[in-house]
Amino acid sequence: MTTQPVAGRVVREEVIAPEPAEALANLLDTDVPVAVLPPMWHWVYLLERRPSADLGPDGHPTSGVPAPPGPGLKRMFAGGRVTTTHPLRIGEPATRVSWVSRTSEKVGRSGPLTFLTLRTEISQGGQVAIVEESDLVYRAAGATSPPGGAPVAEPAAGPRLRLAVGEAFLFRFSALTYNAHRIHYDLGWARAEGYAGLVVHGPLQALMMAEFAGRYGAGLVGRTFGYRLVAPMVGTQTLTVLPGPEGAVAGARVVDTAGRLTAQSDVSSGNVTGNPSHHA
Repeated sequence: MTTQPVAGRVVREEVIAPEPAEALANLLDTDVPVAVLPPMWHWVYLLERRPSADLGPDGHPTSGVPAPPGPGLKRMFAGGRVTTTHPLRIGEPATRVSWVSRTSEKVGRSGPLTFLTLRTEISQGGQVAIVEESDLVYRAAGATSPPGGAPVAEPAAGPRLRLAVGEAFLFRFSALTYNAHRIHYDLGWARAEGYAGLVVHGPLQALMMAEFAGRYGAGLVGRTFGYRLVAPMVGTQTLTVLPGPEGAVAGARVVDTAGRLTAQSDVSSGNVTGNPSHHA
């Protein structure tokens, strides 16, 4: 496996080994994939594993791709779009190329914000299999966290997924995705950043909405999965994935134990368009 910077881009190559897929399946208490990865499971592969010296006090890298737009800023994961042309095959090498495709400035509820979009293309066997855009938000260190999401009435019937996210679960997901951001496992740090408890990973919520699409929707292969993190999910609890307003085929929503909306998604037949959702 290799990682190399190329003119503002990071190129990483590695074999899609079975072990990370087994680890994620056991964490989510689902079947271990054998031949191909389920959509969105590429998030536990082709990761940058930076030296500890490259990390800032919060656990995020202080340089590289992407690099923070300024010192002392807090990074938040806002959402993204993923087009899966075909699933990655287990046991075969794949190549990931990532670069910053755009940046913009905005003033939100928490103050001045810098939006950064990271573009990623993953290829296998000479063909692009996955095209992804991830929207990151940087805000001032003293800014307050966005308020909780709007309440959602859970339907009496219909499909849903529930997932208990305790401290050990959050720690294991951080380890599996090589995410050292301390708000997910260090309660003191999370409180210092303005949260009342540990923060449930945004990518975990997106991953669960993708699982929901695979079980109750039309799947994600050949489609674009767009997701937006509406409000932080704070505290160890049970998250619930529900169908979106237009049904499970069109998208999904995540609510916390109190029934507040924290994330939502949509599934379309188009490709990644490059229009970030610009919400903090």
